[in-house]
Amino acid sequence: MFEYKFERIELSTWSSSPKKEYQELTHQHAKKGWRLVQIFAPSTRGSGSSSYFEIIFEREVTD
Repeated sequence: MFEYKFERIELSTWSSSPKKEYQELTHQHAKKGWRLVQIFAPSTRGSGSSSYFEIIFEREVTD
């Protein structure tokens, strides 16, 4: 069985660059046993681009 964690990273309105250091966030989660599964960026702006993306992590549930 697995558990999942979703981390939302907002993007700058003007430059579309991430407002958080997502690489460091990924390293921090990996140290805690999380594995990056997917980066999801929905189309939410009128221009068709995203205002955020979500990083999806998973790890095995241990009893």
